[in-house]
Amino acid sequence: MNRFGVGDAVLADLPILQPGSGLPEGVAYLSAEPANVLWGRLPSRADAPVLTIASGQRVVVDTVSHEGILPDQGQDPVAFFGRHGVAPEQVLDDAKAIAATSPRDAAADGPHVVTGPIFVDGAEPGDLLRITVDGLQPRVPYGAISNRHGKGALPGVLPRSGDTVSVFAPVEERGGKLVGTLPRQEGSVRDVAFPLAPFLGTMGVAPDADERPHSVPPAAFGGNIDIKLLVEGTQLFLPVQVAGALAYVGDPHFAQGDGEVALTALEASLRATLTFDVIPAAEARAEFGEVAGPLVRTPEYLVPTGLDPDLGEAMRRAVRAALDLLEARYGMAEHLAYAYLSAAVDFDISQVVDITCGVHARIREADFS
Repeated sequence: MNRFGVGDAVLADLPILQPGSGLPEGVAYLSAEPANVLWGRLPSRADAPVLTIASGQRVVVDTVSHEGILPDQGQDPVAFFGRHGVAPEQVLDDAKAIAATSPRDAAADGPHVVTGPIFVDGAEPGDLLRITVDGLQPRVPYGAISNRHGKGALPGVLPRSGDTVSVFAPVEERGGKLVGTLPRQEGSVRDVAFPLAPFLGTMGVAPDADERPHSVPPAAFGGNIDIKLLVEGTQLFLPVQVAGALAYVGDPHFAQGDGEVALTALEASLRATLTFDVIPAAEARAEFGEVAGPLVRTPEYLVPTGLDPDLGEAMRRAVRAALDLLEARYGMAEHLAYAYLSAAVDFDISQVVDITCGVHARIREADFS
């Protein structure tokens, strides 16, 4: 274990999952080395796939967090994390390589590192692509939370200095569980600990356009949706835009509160085990109706979403998506579905910091059994 200078925390004794290390046998693997990623942009229909798989195939995908590699942090993860007690060998080799070699326009591109695209054989426009999150494994036992450039939920107020504030967050093991830790005050040995709930903030398919989308605002094709419900054991359904879907993932989180108010949450690199399934258009419509944007399924909930730069409009779109889902899946009359949503469904703010705001509804499937 290594001792850190922030909050006098002790780093959890977790393996450092360097590219290609610690892999299960018999599963396809996609690294996050520079040849397999985009930095700041999402794949478009013009991008060649870096992996081709069959529908129903499971893939191990490495992801790299942008925190620690951005220019306002020095674009040198060894130096950035070294200031907090992380040894050079505990910094990911692919993070070092991306920071040193991957092209990115700091003025025009987003911050996120995206692994892909993956061509899923048989996927065609009108189908749904189901991405099942089979496993999420921390690649390192630390991360960072940043507020920068007057962004976040309080732009123009925080950060007070106008300079980027990046808070280092070691991961510890307490009571047999992994927690993120933050000091209550700089230099204090007392800290606050919160549970980890890893998920991928970015999961999407390529749009039917030649231009690569900016990595920040989510859209109907997914992207940076930042829905913290997408932990292990959940599924994301996305409307396929182009042949092969050209799926991608990135923006790994160890934890996030709904809203993600500071701009980023606990950002840190993950190794994801994912299964990609094509749901033919007719079957998809029979099960869910017309799915116009990301749809999440957890063991308990169906989760339709609403996206718009205006938070109020995002809420209205989430309500409309929920009404359409209830009518298509359960045959509910609109006025009854509206009453049910008001009485029994929580509408949560996914995030308010990604240009396009997100709202998602949690519909208990047990209510319809």
